[in-house]
Amino acid sequence: MSTEVIVYVLTALAALVIVLTRLRLGRDDGAAGRLHVGRLLLNVHTGSGATALVVWLVFLVAGGSLSDNTAGVVGIVALALWWVVVVAGLLILVRWLPSRGKHAASGTEDTWSEGPGLSVLAHVGMLVGVMVFTYFYAAPPT
Repeated sequence: MSTEVIVYVLTALAALVIVLTRLRLGRDDGAAGRLHVGRLLLNVHTGSGATALVVWLVFLVAGGSLSDNTAGVVGIVALALWWVVVVAGLLILVRWLPSRGKHAASGTEDTWSEGPGLSVLAHVGMLVGVMVFTYFYAAPPT
């Protein structure tokens, strides 16, 4: 499989992570403590993710028709936004770390619909995907 196909598949998966994170954690169901994700962090994840996706697609699709300098700037901006998404996603995962203390809430069962399983898979996968994007940008296919 060529590198470009892998990058396009990872781009589609990254879009899915952005949308599913927003849908899964954007509900305001009164959850608090471990299950609560701050609105600002979620908005940073969604906003930078949507912007990164658009800018990255411009880089992938129109990069060849842009000047070298313009394509380089577009690629760097997209990668910077992807790394913001990764950091925000990893910060979202922090809520699943075990709590300690007198009033700490107990953990929830780890299933695909509840618990950290899906979030860990998505955001560690996003980290790996953005590492691949960075490699793709730094060493474009010949």
